[in-house]
Amino acid sequence: MNRIAVSAAVAGVAAVALALGAAGANPGATPDWAMNATIIEACSCTMFCPCYFSTVPSGHGGHGAAGEHYCRFNMGYRVNRGSFGSVKLDGVKFWIAGDLGSDFSKGSDWAEITFEPSVTKAQRDGITTIVPKVYPVTWKSFTVGKDAAIAWILRRNPGMTADPVVIKNLRYFGAPRNDGFVLMPNEVEAYRVGKKPFEFKGTNGFMITYDITSKDVK
Repeated sequence: MNRIAVSAAVAGVAAVALALGAAGANPGATPDWAMNATIIEACSCTMFCPCYFSTVPSGHGGHGAAGEHYCRFNMGYRVNRGSFGSVKLDGVKFWIAGDLGSDFSKGSDWAEITFEPSVTKAQRDGITTIVPKVYPVTWKSFTVGKDAAIAWILRRNPGMTADPVVIKNLRYFGAPRNDGFVLMPNEVEAYRVGKKPFEFKGTNGFMITYDITSKDVK
C-alpha cells in the first residue's frame, strides 16, 4: 500500500518572530488577496485527525506520553494560484510544522514556517498575512525558520478501487472552500530540527486543496 512519506528536510533553524495578522504592516493597508493551495499534511493523531471535529487532539498514551493530548503536524504547501495585491503567489512552496497543543480553543502551542530560498520578500509578506487567516488560532509561538529546499511529491493511496478515499463537505479550519480530504496515512511524519523535534509512524495523513480570499474573512 502506497502512503505519503512526510518529513521536514530543513536544517539549522534560525527562527525570527513572525507577527501574526498583517505581518508587521499596518492592518488598514493590507491589500486584497486570494490563495488556492494544495497541502500534503500529516500529524500525530490517529486516522482521521479529530481536530476537524473537536478542539481536543488525540491522546498519545501509546507514544509514551502518558495519555497527553497534542497534534504535532507537518504541512507541505504548494500554492496553485494566488495573489497579494499586485504580487503573484503562483508556484510558491513552503512548509509549516508545529503542535496545536492539548486544546486549541484555549490557544495553540507553536508553529514554524519554512520557505524555499526562491520565495521573494513580497511573497513571504503575502503568505505570512494569509496563513493566520487559514488557521485562526492564538499561537504561543509562530516563527519563521531558515530557508530550505522543499520536495513536494504525491503518491496516492487507493481505496477499495484505484480511486482515493475522500471525505467531502468538511471544513478545513478557516478556509471556506475545499475539494475534499484525500486520505493517505503517513509512513513517517517527522520534524527533526530545532528544540522540539518529533517523529511518528502510521498516523494521520491526507491531501487537500482549499481556496480562500480576503473577502471571506472581512
